[in-house]
Amino acid sequence: MQDHDQETEVVEEDAEATEEVVKDNENEENPEEEAPEVPLTPEAEAMKWKEAAIRAAADLDNYRKRMARERSEDLRFARSGLIEELLPVFDNFSMGLQMAEQEQDSMIYKGMAMVQGQLDDFLSAQGVKEVGAEGVFDPNYHEAVAEEEKEGAEAGEILFVKRKGYMLHDRLLRAAAVIVAKGMEKSSEEGAENEGGPE
Repeated sequence: MQDHDQETEVVEEDAEATEEVVKDNENEENPEEEAPEVPLTPEAEAMKWKEAAIRAAADLDNYRKRMARERSEDLRFARSGLIEELLPVFDNFSMGLQMAEQEQDSMIYKGMAMVQGQLDDFLSAQGVKEVGAEGVFDPNYHEAVAEEEKEGAEAGEILFVKRKGYMLHDRLLRAAAVIVAKGMEKSSEEGAENEGGPE
């Protein structure tokens, strides 16, 4: 009899524990209910969707403009690789023209000069122009391959162009290879002045 009572108490305790677990789960699954959203009036709903449509149209317009700009840039510089590969050919042709220049009356020189003019026109049509190689050395556009001393020349002044440089629109294709003036040594002059100075 006592065993039966004990079993009943255990069953009742299990049932109570199960009910508490179910209630806890319900509380976890259904946290405090949020206040229901107030329905928008038809005018407010229409304004909301109108603003969303305006934003979407503006985003699409910006995307189209960006794509058009990128396409334009790609087209401007699409031939840059080909032109870079052709530059050594232009250099060699220019050297040949300089050699033929010794006989300016010859047909070879006249023909080469005509081809040189066509090459220059082609480069110009592609947006290619020579890098200026006069005045002071600029590391953004020039590559110094040697230094030489020259009287009357300031340090860093460009003395001679070994190889022409080129720009494609506003982008550097190849830096000009130049020889620049070396700064005059002042140490030997200062040493001579010190030796001849008063003791």
